[in-house]
Amino acid sequence: MMRKFDRFKMNLRADHNYVYSYETKVAWIDHDAKTVTPYERYRRHSVTTSKHINYVASELGYEVK
Repeated sequence: MMRKFDRFKMNLRADHNYVYSYETKVAWIDHDAKTVTPYERYRRHSVTTSKHINYVASELGYEVK
């Protein structure tokens, strides 16, 4: 099931294991460790992608690795 967020409604979503910025899978969600890990190529990809990843982590109460 895909989750949309109040902020970035059109461009951000997540399922149980992944964060999607626009239509691209950009990070992995580890619920056991309570972390969100950006894929290497998206760590410094764009300001928007970083905002999306950080926002999802914040909403979940998780840390960004």
